[in-house]
Amino acid sequence: MKTIPEYGRPYEDILKELDAFSADDPAYKDNKTWSLVYYKDEDYTHFLAESYEKYMSANGLNPTAFKSLKRFENDIVAFTAELLHGDENCAGCVTSCGTESCMLAVKTYRDWGKAVKGIRHPEMIVAETAHVAWFKGAEYFGVKVHTVPVDKDWKIDIRAVKRKINRNTVLLLGSAPEYPHGIIDDITALGQLGRKHNIPVHVDACVGGYLLPFMEQAGASLPPFDFRVDGVTSISADIHKYGFAAKGCSCILYKNLDLFKYQCFVHPDWPGGLFASPAFLGTRPGGAYAAAWAAMQANGRQGYIEMAKQTMANAERMKEGIRAVKELEIIGEPQCSLIAYRSKDPYQVNIFAVGDIMQEKGWHIDRLLHPDGLHAMITCSHTDVIDAYLQDLQEAVYAVRGKPCLAMQGEAATYSTVGHIPLKGIVRNTVLNTFAQSYEVSKGLIDIADSATLTGNAKADKLIQKLIMRDIKRPGFAKNLVSGVKTAGCVGLSLTATGVATAILRKKRNKR
Repeated sequence: MKTIPEYGRPYEDILKELDAFSADDPAYKDNKTWSLVYYKDEDYTHFLAESYEKYMSANGLNPTAFKSLKRFENDIVAFTAELLHGDENCAGCVTSCGTESCMLAVKTYRDWGKAVKGIRHPEMIVAETAHVAWFKGAEYFGVKVHTVPVDKDWKIDIRAVKRKINRNTVLLLGSAPEYPHGIIDDITALGQLGRKHNIPVHVDACVGGYLLPFMEQAGASLPPFDFRVDGVTSISADIHKYGFAAKGCSCILYKNLDLFKYQCFVHPDWPGGLFASPAFLGTRPGGAYAAAWAAMQANGRQGYIEMAKQTMANAERMKEGIRAVKELEIIGEPQCSLIAYRSKDPYQVNIFAVGDIMQEKGWHIDRLLHPDGLHAMITCSHTDVIDAYLQDLQEAVYAVRGKPCLAMQGEAATYSTVGHIPLKGIVRNTVLNTFAQSYEVSKGLIDIADSATLTGNAKADKLIQKLIMRDIKRPGFAKNLVSGVKTAGCVGLSLTATGVATAILRKKRNKR
């Protein structure tokens, strides 16, 4: 077990070791990543780092102490409100990330529902494509989630939302765009439902909040997604994404102060003094606020518009290039910078195997489930690597074509297992155990290419692999098989119960 050194080490040695540790990290400075990182260039990064450093030790815990940080926050919130067509009645704060912003909205509307409507068993309605932060928030704050499907256009199914609304509903959620496929939900329709039933409507614009408005200003035609929609009561937007600020910095905005108050925490009776906090964090990192403010000042409105134009151009090049690969198709009609694509024939070209080949070529991309796919979040910085990416993609497709067995190798095996075994409870528990163990002091890193850890039973691997391959060839086979087994089990139990009851009755008759 490693511990801290007995005596301090020279700064230079430590910095060299820090550089060495990153050797196996994604090559984001070469724009080889298609998620996680929003990187412009070294000069800009150094500028953000210097801005961050000036306030690195400053603490936003007490806004009356570090007035500079409250000024940064006020400016950031005001700019974001203007960007998303809020008015002077808007209220909000800076948070550490999109997940915090989303979870705060869950907490806020849970408390709003209890105070305003007397709701003690709150429920929320989200699309199956909603970010996992919403499910996390629901689990943390005891809010029941109704997950509805998407329609033929991959937007939240409004008819399904209508059917799920009830007296306990405290929140309707739309995404602009949703992360998996880059689709903007029908926010106008959600707003109408919110007004009709007096239910808050939150727009998760963590990805699009600092991109979509500038796309519009650059001439793009987009559906309404912000406070212009009557019924929208709050919006979350990540500044450290397309705002190109330092990690981690997000913003959550409410239509008015009355709603925002339900987010705040106040404890007036603490021996340490009066305590009030607008978000989850107590200590709030001043450096992140300073760097976000600096990013906005450095880019300016016109700078963000130019970046949005380049992002749009890069996204179009990517879509054209993917469509040119005859074995692939784009999922839905993404309108901004996120693209998801899949194989037209998963048995002949396994998309996860394509992802493994791409990873071998040095690209870092995300895998998707339901349906199986690959994912790219495009920025203005990807301009010079798109041709290389598309060339490698064509080669990867050619390398896996006609080799369905590759679905059971590398990371493809892990994602194929998760995506095609319908026994989600078993998979969840196994993933939980594997993931949690990686945080045990004696354990190392997670090996996502080791699909055997998901089954937890080497003897079952061959059977599971056969099931997965059959499901890839005949989508829905595994689900139907398990449903059939469950049904047969229920019928068997019913027949057994009937038999036992009949035997008891006969026994009673004989006694008479």
